Amino acid sequence: MKKITELSHNLQQLSEKARSTTEFIHRLKGMSDKVTESCMEFERLVSAQCESLIQMIHERREFLLDTIRIDKEAKLRTLKEQQLNCTGKLQQTNGLIQFCIEALKETDSAAFLQVGSMLINRVANTDMTWHQEVTNAAPRVSPIVDLTLDDSNVIRAIDNLNFIQMKLPLAPQIIPEDCSAENNSVTVAWLQPNHSFVQGYVLELDDGSGGEFREVYCGKETICTVDGLHFNSMYNARVKAFNTSGEGEYSELIGLQTAEVAWFTFDIQLSGMVSGLNFSNDNRTVSADGWEHCVALGSVGFSRGVHYWEFTIDRYTADTDPAFGIARIDVARDKMLGKDDKGFAMYIDRQRSWFQHNSIHERRVEGGISTGSTVGVLLDLERHTLHFIVNEMPQGSVAFRDLYGVFYPAVSVNRGVTLTLHTGLFAPHMDYH
Repeated sequence: MKKITELSHNLQQLSEKARSTTEFIHRLKGMSDKVTESCMEFERLVSAQCESLIQMIHERREFLLDTIRIDKEAKLRTLKEQQLNCTGKLQQTNGLIQFCIEALKETDSAAFLQVGSMLINRVANTDMTWHQEVTNAAPRVSPIVDLTLDDSNVIRAIDNLNFIQMKLPLAPQIIPEDCSAENNSVTVAWLQPNHSFVQGYVLELDDGSGGEFREVYCGKETICTVDGLHFNSMYNARVKAFNTSGEGEYSELIGLQTAEVAWFTFDIQLSGMVSGLNFSNDNRTVSADGWEHCVALGSVGFSRGVHYWEFTIDRYTADTDPAFGIARIDVARDKMLGKDDKGFAMYIDRQRSWFQHNSIHERRVEGGISTGSTVGVLLDLERHTLHFIVNEMPQGSVAFRDLYGVFYPAVSVNRGVTLTLHTGLFAPHMDYH
């Protein structure tokens, strides 16, 4: 009885394997049909691609033959022109020779003397020009086609024409020596992964504080510069390749540290929307022509960190009051800084200053400027405040609070004042009460 049970169990297991094998055979047969169908479709695609290449060769052949025909016509036209010139010269010379022969037959000496000198000069000149224009002349074009068809690259490409396996590309390799950080920009460079078909790359950066990554570039280049980042921040970068099969693995991370302090100038393009501003000294000095205020913006925007810059007053007259501060990118350029809700400013004369935002000016502070004075602007986006310093002394307490977003260094000037911008400075310690 035990033997019967054991045999039945073994037969049942064997039957299961036979059924599984039968199903596998059916699946293989189905795959064979799919292989045939897939290969036929692929053959059609390859044939179409080859026909397209052949058509391109035919079109290129016609272009090359047209080039040869154009060259031939140009040469024939040049030769014909030269032939006509020589024929005309020959006819003129033959006419002169015939005329001289008739003159030599003249028996009247007086009559011959009247034309003899002229004929001698004409014959001498004709002989000289004949030597220059005919005897030493050469065909202006060569009868030989001085062109050759460079088909080496095409032949090499045809020899290398082959199938590639469409699979996910490998991870690109970052090139550390070609990566850099300057001011608030970073440049990342990488190598194409070996033995991989690549249609493009995706470069990602984190937020400079170890946060989530975001895509900053997608394209075919293997180097990318990203502008407008935060200062004094460590950015991690990574890149991956992709093709029609999907996206490959990320490269190893590389960390790039942006500058601790900001170096910038006036931005002519941002400030040039209003005429009347004059920039010099590598766009660090600004002045104005008219009496109306014009706003000049710095070349970088700040949204995080503590930043400080100064202005020196190179020229100042009593009938003007420049304004210093910050502004959003869409600030009004044709009025005093602080007249709209995009600017936050301190405007100042020889004796006192006021803070101004959205045409509201308040908190008069004693102490003004003159030629040679310095005005410092301290933007603290950790505390979201703005301070002003005149001649190394705080000009009042905190000028503005609750500053969020992106702000550009800004000034407004009119006729009678010239300012020079100084950057790359460390922020002084301030009392924030």
